[in-house]
Amino acid sequence: MKLQLEGKTAVVAAASKGLGRAIAERLAEEGCRLLMCSSDGEAIRSAAEDIRRKYGVEAEGEAVDLADKEQIAAWIERIRSRTDHIDALVCNAGGPPSGRFLELDDEQWEQAIRLNLLSVVRLLRGFYPLMKARGARVVAIASTSVKVPIPGLVLSNALRTGVNGLIKTLSQEWGPDGILLNTVCPGRIMTDRLDELDRAAAQREGKTVEEIRAQHMAQIPLGRYGEPHELADLSVFLLSPRNTYLTGSTFLVDGGMVKAL
Repeated sequence: MKLQLEGKTAVVAAASKGLGRAIAERLAEEGCRLLMCSSDGEAIRSAAEDIRRKYGVEAEGEAVDLADKEQIAAWIERIRSRTDHIDALVCNAGGPPSGRFLELDDEQWEQAIRLNLLSVVRLLRGFYPLMKARGARVVAIASTSVKVPIPGLVLSNALRTGVNGLIKTLSQEWGPDGILLNTVCPGRIMTDRLDELDRAAAQREGKTVEEIRAQHMAQIPLGRYGEPHELADLSVFLLSPRNTYLTGSTFLVDGGMVKAL
């Protein structure tokens, strides 16, 4: 299937590695021009260089702390000075720390809110004029915790659900503008973030990482962790002009792990 993305402009947040990088790679493979950011300037510039070399597309990477209002605003303004529209936007950010409710203080909550909820608000608000110009597609990366809360991840459980509610609301408000927005929720996809969570669980429970992973895989009907490209393939379709009628939906990429309807 041709996704009709050649020559389109896509903005991908948190794209130096993991899910953001996988989505950026698939967009580049389809011929997209990429405008990417990451909190790690060296890593995102390296990622952009790799993508340019591998796919022969224009790719730019900039250091942006998505928890910082001023840095987001400056990045958006730089993009607005160079282009009058964007065709696709990926709202993505690193996950907040693990922990139970009584273990977390106000500072940790406020940091997580800035990174995982307000970053999405600010990206959407800032890029709205460029998306409205010709219609656009938005994917927000959340978590299966929007359906079933994950023990020990209260920050993620609360804020990813907030993102999902925001995307659903904007699908109603921005539909007349031709902007389609969806939430994509990874289950246990093998990334650095998941490795970190598995190691934290192993330490907390006095088990090996292998034992923790075996426990989780036993709950997944497909019997394995997912790969980033498996989430990226769905995301890129949702971001493409071939998606003409999917908006306001929540897609779980979890190998059947979540049993909720």
